[in-house]
Amino acid sequence: MFKWECQSLNKIMEITYKINTRISTEEVADLFTKSGINRPVNDLPRIKKMIDNANLTITAWDGSKLVGISRSLTDFCYCCYLSDLAVDKKYQHKGIGRKLIKLTKKEVGDNSMLLLLSAPDAMDYYQKVKFDKVNNGFIINRK
Repeated sequence: MFKWECQSLNKIMEITYKINTRISTEEVADLFTKSGINRPVNDLPRIKKMIDNANLTITAWDGSKLVGISRSLTDFCYCCYLSDLAVDKKYQHKGIGRKLIKLTKKEVGDNSMLLLLSAPDAMDYYQKVKFDKVNNGFIINRK
């Protein structure tokens, strides 16, 4: 568990970061909704599978409120797919997303690459936080 303070409108918030802690399906669906990320929030069984089958989750908490998540699939030695990075809109622009990425990278180690697919609106953000844009990927989209 890591604690980190951030300044917000002259109020200091203490954000706590937890690695692979239990989180409910409803908490994650609610966070996805509040973050604006496009996920199947009305399909709770699917959200549950998404959580259960991730092998690295790092969460950000303001007290008992889930305000951010980094959800990844990784082998911890060569590659890590960062499948979800979501921060509640009320908590965005405070460094929480950056911290979630930093902690994810720390957990998977320097020998592992960190890869993600970006939503079109977030392309500029990922370049700001030091991701390199790649043009050598391929995808078979979900139905």
